[in-house]
Amino acid sequence: MVAALQEANARLRAENAELKAQIAEQAEKIARLERLVSRNSGNSSMPPSADDLPGKKPPERRTGQGGMKRKPGKQPGAPGAFLAWNEYPDKTEDVFPEGICLCGADLGDARDLGVKYSHQVTDLPEARAVTVQHDRHEVECACGRRHVPEALPQAGVPGTVTYGLNFQAWCVFLMVMHHVPVERCADILESMSGTRPSDGWVHGLLERAAWAVAAANTAIRALIILARVICGDETPLRAGPGPKQRKKYLHVACTNLLTYYFLGERDLPSFRAFVYSDLHGTVIVHDRYQNYDSFAGISHQLCCQHLLRDLEDAAQTYPDAIWPGQIAGALRGLIHAANLARDQDLAAVPADRAAEDLKLFRRGVAVGLSQVRRVPGAKTKQPPARTLLECLRHREADVLRFLTDTAIPPTSNQAERDLRPAKTQQKISGRLRSEKTTRDRYAVRGYASTAVKHGIAVFTAIRDALAGSPWMPPVPASTSRKPHPKSVTYSNSYITQYAA
Repeated sequence: MVAALQEANARLRAENAELKAQIAEQAEKIARLERLVSRNSGNSSMPPSADDLPGKKPPERRTGQGGMKRKPGKQPGAPGAFLAWNEYPDKTEDVFPEGICLCGADLGDARDLGVKYSHQVTDLPEARAVTVQHDRHEVECACGRRHVPEALPQAGVPGTVTYGLNFQAWCVFLMVMHHVPVERCADILESMSGTRPSDGWVHGLLERAAWAVAAANTAIRALIILARVICGDETPLRAGPGPKQRKKYLHVACTNLLTYYFLGERDLPSFRAFVYSDLHGTVIVHDRYQNYDSFAGISHQLCCQHLLRDLEDAAQTYPDAIWPGQIAGALRGLIHAANLARDQDLAAVPADRAAEDLKLFRRGVAVGLSQVRRVPGAKTKQPPARTLLECLRHREADVLRFLTDTAIPPTSNQAERDLRPAKTQQKISGRLRSEKTTRDRYAVRGYASTAVKHGIAVFTAIRDALAGSPWMPPVPASTSRKPHPKSVTYSNSYITQYAA
């Protein structure tokens, strides 16, 4: 009897232990799933387009200064956009009253007293395709030599009909800059001009345009390598044949004046094949992806916008903790101080302006590390908040490098802006069928984006490239990477100053 009871108790204890293990495993799975569901554009690097997916928790609406919600449209103090009065109109038409006056006289015979009111109407003329035949005459010199003029850049072999440069430029402009699929691009051209090009001809223009801008992209890449500060990022892109899970990655390296794309993977060989292996003494503004740390001779500025999202996630994970909000507030204060210093043409943020926020930043990190302990085990995955706090502590110089040099932006928002068109393209097309055509597309896109940053009209830049004279980015007067003397002083002492 006693033996049976002992055996039953042992069996119950074993079952209880097994149930406890299952409950712990399920609790871990539930926590992981809840975290995945809670991820959005406000607390992670997920795009805003994923916020409205089924089951997703939308980010909390932030309030602006004074606790008021940010209204859509133009913000107070921002320059407005309007159709300005043109002092030199292309055409002026005089409009006179017509008809009979109450006295019975014809208004056509009335005396002109001058202009009373003026109105300007900006409109587009109706576009219709015009076929021009170019007859290349042969002439004979008195010496007996005969001469024939060169054919136009857009002309084909004698006796054939080709589409002109404007027609070609419109196709490339619609496909690359506005993500219009090939068939719809041909339909639009037919609606505009009355002539419909074949889908194959339209698609072939991408390769031709990429070849036309190759020299400009070579110059852009060289200027990226010579730049002292660049922003880098990458995004998944469905390109080439294969299942939906098979993805390529579109890389971008950019400044406020340059954009250069590269289609590859997210592995280290792709990073090496891009521009990073050729950099020396450059500051790269990026997220915390590990491959950026694999290159010697460069400096890092970790994107503060990514850090602020991670801090927002930590605030939601630990709702009773004060340190996430304190660190985020201090980091925003430091960014504001850097913006003010940049507006005042200062080489670095004055130490007295950043002292208080630096203390709050460091003390918040110290408190967070004391509250979020490491999980024992060398290979045990640590909580995301712990990893974030250790990054803020051990890589503080890379987090706050923008304080030592106002030429360094605190965020990689420029890179994200330059990658956003790729996500729009993917929403429209789903998958780009050919990797080669995708490379051609983003070769043209990088050239056009750089031209826009220099104030050049995109259509004009594309047309000039197809004509054989692409726009070339200007070479800056100085490409020296030596920082400002004040920046050297701060970089040696600034980060160690005001220790908590």
